Amino acid sequence: MLKIDLKGKIAFIAGIADDQGYGFAIARSLAAAGATIIVGTWVPLMRIFTTNLANGKFDASRQLPDGSLMEIAKIYPLDASFDTMDDVPEEIKQNKRYKDFDAYTISDVAKAISNDYGKIDIFIHSLANGPEVIKPLLETSRKGYLAALSASSYSMVSLLAHLGPHMNAGGAALSLTYIASERAIPGYGGGMSSAKAALESDTRTLAWEAGQKWDIRVCTISAGVWGSRAARAIGITDQMIEYTIANAPLEHTFHPQDVGNTAAFLMSPLAAAITGVTLYVDNGMHAMGIALDSPAFNPAETELANVEL
Repeated sequence: MLKIDLKGKIAFIAGIADDQGYGFAIARSLAAAGATIIVGTWVPLMRIFTTNLANGKFDASRQLPDGSLMEIAKIYPLDASFDTMDDVPEEIKQNKRYKDFDAYTISDVAKAISNDYGKIDIFIHSLANGPEVIKPLLETSRKGYLAALSASSYSMVSLLAHLGPHMNAGGAALSLTYIASERAIPGYGGGMSSAKAALESDTRTLAWEAGQKWDIRVCTISAGVWGSRAARAIGITDQMIEYTIANAPLEHTFHPQDVGNTAAFLMSPLAAAITGVTLYVDNGMHAMGIALDSPAFNPAETELANVEL
């Protein structure tokens, strides 16, 4: 029987702060396949996450198919908006949510991982931030636009550049994107659509460069809409979920574990010849060109079968 086997592999997932999002689902699938899980958590949420984890708040979500609980071997404070501590503004260093930590930039975390584990095998980029995401693109400031690209796409470039030397040959890296990279999604603003487009373009270039330099594969998953804490910041998440249910080719419920299981495959030796791809995991929503729940296709008003195309 063909199985996904990641025993002995070490996976670093950047961007886990609760048990709701894709990062946690990916961690769970990788753990179920046998990988050791280490994570990077945004500094302001570090204490909340570690406290909830210790108190058992995530135990139900941590349960693996064999009945055991997913273990997280190490949690690193991470702010992927900064490459070195010299880049961090003094007001952030002195912020009450940061001042108890003295090393949390990309270079700091890469160095800490190397010191703790030597080399790792899997890197998952599951983080994004658009401070003006609820603003239309025409109302987005330069600062907000560049902040979205910095945190959501350049962070993948920088993390891979710093982690690559500490990854085993034959390893793999994965990011998460969204269909707004190539289709207009009203309400997904603040430069986030541009950041996702950059992320997908960078995936192809990084696949070439990291493949040649370190023998590392690089892919991205274009995931469907899910009502995570981060996604709900957009403000139209529930409507987007309803739209997908009404119009996607597959009618069954979409779940983060669909993304997690796909990620486990892509990070495994079973996908050894796959790199540079954007893989859609969205119940087929990306393939649709019209919305069948539109009033234009109301059976009482329109006989769709008789329309000549």
